[in-house]
Amino acid sequence: MNLARPLLCCLFLPGSALPAFALIDHVAREQDIGTLRLGQRVLVDDGTCQGGMIKEVSGSKLTAGGIVLSRKCVPRSGPKTK
Repeated sequence: MNLARPLLCCLFLPGSALPAFALIDHVAREQDIGTLRLGQRVLVDDGTCQGGMIKEVSGSKLTAGGIVLSRKCVPRSGPKTK
């Protein structure tokens, strides 16, 4: 029993941190993104798009060299009003 508890903690601790990384979907610089998975989207607020728009970077295509990123300006969604 003394060995089971630390072993159990070591198995569950790394898995509990993974959902926190999945929640990050808005960064200030494109360099802060890191690696993207296929289909994953991240909003980048670096000021390169015109007013009312924000840059969306997504993993769009899988090639032999890795995942190709695509960039486009999308409307910035704000708080919904009635």
